[in-house]
Amino acid sequence: MNRPILATEHIAPDALRLISSYHQKVVSEVAQHVAADHVVVVGMGINPFVKKARQALDEAGVAFTYLEYGNYWSMWKPRLAIKMWSGWPTFPQVYADGKLIGGYRETVAALKAGTIVK
Repeated sequence: MNRPILATEHIAPDALRLISSYHQKVVSEVAQHVAADHVVVVGMGINPFVKKARQALDEAGVAFTYLEYGNYWSMWKPRLAIKMWSGWPTFPQVYADGKLIGGYRETVAALKAGTIVK
């Protein structure tokens, strides 16, 4: 990956423990679904792009698991932990066969390209 990430040897042990445990329950839940389910949409309430991504998958007949974590006014810290885990800066986060596809635009493009199938 070209995006630089701070190497663990440059993080103090106490800070590394905090980073590793930051909303670990939520991160583990997302990771388990990504590993087990064909398509996973991780989102938040109110966000129109989450709704559009789910709608595009529905219209294509693709079954998916939807995980929702709060909205603009709630659960921002667990969503931040998910972003730190995935490296993707926005929601939705769409995964297919264990791989991050991206957000709404990337999901629509993958559906058109046939890389997300029923």
